[in-house]
Amino acid sequence: MGLFDGIAGSLETQAAEAIAAKMGIDPSLAATAIAALTKNHPIPGDTVQQSAQQTGISTDVLSQVLSHIGGEGGLGALVGALGGAAGQGGAAAPAEGGLSGILAGLGGMGGVASMLDRDGDGNPLNDIAGMAGSFLGKK
Repeated sequence: MGLFDGIAGSLETQAAEAIAAKMGIDPSLAATAIAALTKNHPIPGDTVQQSAQQTGISTDVLSQVLSHIGGEGGLGALVGALGGAAGQGGAAAPAEGGLSGILAGLGGMGGVASMLDRDGDGNPLNDIAGMAGSFLGKK
């Protein structure tokens, strides 16, 4: 697994855990919902309905998860941050390049960036850098 794949997996896990805690649901249910929503986001049609049909998760739960992500816009930013949108017909990544562009897109979506801000200082960059360091064995 590459460094970016490891960081992306960590971001997805943290988002699922944060959403599960806010909703009072099992983190594995939140992770399944996020995976289905991100998979179905670039596909034409209703993302929530398609995800419900594939997973059996109720549309109410999926809609709440989507709301915590920041709606369709936040979901598009998350798909871009996880590397699923570029070149696959999904939402475009933020206009700025690199990690700062991704975070700018996430920060404007109300929720995803704050989920990554583990120390609550308003800046998820240092937390993401810490995650990268831990993948490299520096923590």
